[in-house]
Amino acid sequence: MMQRLRPQSTSAVMYTVLIALCPGAVVSMWVYGMGVLFNMLIATVSAWGFEALCLRLRGRPILPRLSDHSALLTGWLLALSLPQAAPWWLVVAGVGCAIVLGKHLYGGLGHNPVNPAMLAYALLLVSAPVSMTTLWVDPLNPPEITLAWSAFLGIAPDGYTSATVLDLYRTEFIGLTQPEMQNHPLLAQSVFGVAAGTEWVALAYFAGGLGLLACRVITWHIPVGFLGSLLLLSALFAIDPDTATPPLTHLLAGASLFAAFFILTDPVSGATSPRGRLWFAIGVGCLTYLIRTFGQYPDAIAFAVLLMNFAVPMIDHYTRPRIVGRDASVRGSGGLS
Repeated sequence: MMQRLRPQSTSAVMYTVLIALCPGAVVSMWVYGMGVLFNMLIATVSAWGFEALCLRLRGRPILPRLSDHSALLTGWLLALSLPQAAPWWLVVAGVGCAIVLGKHLYGGLGHNPVNPAMLAYALLLVSAPVSMTTLWVDPLNPPEITLAWSAFLGIAPDGYTSATVLDLYRTEFIGLTQPEMQNHPLLAQSVFGVAAGTEWVALAYFAGGLGLLACRVITWHIPVGFLGSLLLLSALFAIDPDTATPPLTHLLAGASLFAAFFILTDPVSGATSPRGRLWFAIGVGCLTYLIRTFGQYPDAIAFAVLLMNFAVPMIDHYTRPRIVGRDASVRGSGGLS
């Protein structure tokens, strides 16, 4: 039997997703330090500010639109995607791009053709590549609150940031054997042999995603399609473990579980039918693996989502449910003419 979404108001759906994000956000603060909290706080204020400004310029009521929590959710999704040592201006610029360019430029909530948070992330990545790739906190050495605050202000010294695990497989791990890779501190101190601390963040987002499934805010099609295709491709091409990134690393070391339940499931920029959602997610999974393996960006979620957002009209066209009796009625009218 096809799983149906439970009818809910926009504010109720957004509020439920915000609650489901909390386990992952809390574990992120525990693993990476208070920089995560600072990013979320400035993203909250920025999202409300840019949303109110755009609504005022468009002559729309402000308080009713702010109370639907859509702007807040966009800000949180972006804040949790950014480096944990990102300075305040990077967060503000990203949220501004998401709200102004990704949402209101196309008419506001319900009209955006692409995911606003991922659009902002991609714009930041190509316009501020140094900040977006070098300010990830080392989970084995999370900064004290004073150092995290200095990083947030943009005046923190170097020394506590590091490359992500997916980036390590593209740089430092080239030419190393599997036992030599496992001697790296991030892998040696990991419970699952993936990435110390990072794996717990991914599992916390997985728990929040299961909550969304239980509340019927989302359906299984997108998480299963995305994670299944990503794991299948990574397992298929992981013939030589000394040269390929392991499937479990693809799942737990990056933003895969976070994206599967909170990014790809955007109801506006994604496919509409259950079969369309499945194909949309499979496409994102395939593109994510290809970009991670052969491209310049180790995580690749943002670019994969945006590329498939552009393919949504075609997916909806070919996966639109057939209206019962429509073909017969068309043939009948043609015979009478």
